[in-house]
Amino acid sequence: MTPLLLGLAAACFLLAAACSCLPGRGWQRTGFAAQAAGLACLAGLIAALWLTLGRPPLRTLGETRLWYATLTVAIGLGLEWRLGTSALRLPMLGFALLFCLLGLAMPESFDRTLMPALLSPWFVPHVVVNLVAYAALALAGGAAALALWRGRGQPESAALALPGVLAKVGLVFLTLGLAFGALWAKEAWGHYWSWDPKEAWAYLSWCVCVCAMHLGRETSPRTRACTLVAAMAMVFTSWFVVSSLPAARTSVHTYAWAPAP
Repeated sequence: MTPLLLGLAAACFLLAAACSCLPGRGWQRTGFAAQAAGLACLAGLIAALWLTLGRPPLRTLGETRLWYATLTVAIGLGLEWRLGTSALRLPMLGFALLFCLLGLAMPESFDRTLMPALLSPWFVPHVVVNLVAYAALALAGGAAALALWRGRGQPESAALALPGVLAKVGLVFLTLGLAFGALWAKEAWGHYWSWDPKEAWAYLSWCVCVCAMHLGRETSPRTRACTLVAAMAMVFTSWFVVSSLPAARTSVHTYAWAPAP
């Protein structure tokens, strides 16, 4: 069932991306419907996994990617419907399609369970708020990058209004994620912070987001856009790249674990 629903969702997102590039309200409505259908496929897959596994599907690398794709589309689709804008459509579809394809290309990621130290009541709220933060910041950075490209490096200030709001939402949830993680660490190991590689990069991501939020109105749109893109890049670096570094091999923040043979 997992490959089927992931494949259907990916096909819907491809159709939506194609429709968004065509003029006319009819194509735009078709694209919106395709996005909604793709979101329904992902939500259905989460529900099916939840019922089958008897737990929230948040323990494996594949499951966290599935939630990320779902949250990205849900946030983008909700904003598109509420605000009547398609500014987030391409970044949203790009990220969702990427994670659907990763799930299809690496089905083993759904079988890799988290290390025992991470199986805690704090895990679900910590991961959920971080995934919401990552989704909001990815949409903000993606929309800012699109504005830079369309403006040939000089985006209009109005094009950054919505990405700026999304970045603020992402910062709030990222702050909650850091706080939940610190409380969890205190409960598990007796200290709030240990400067683990993942913790250090999460803190750097938070600092970049704070800098982006404190840029004044006199700051050029180009600088603001580049800062939002940098925040997105920091988040993805913290999530994916740091885990593959030699220094992170002993980290308790790795997302997957396999028992010793």
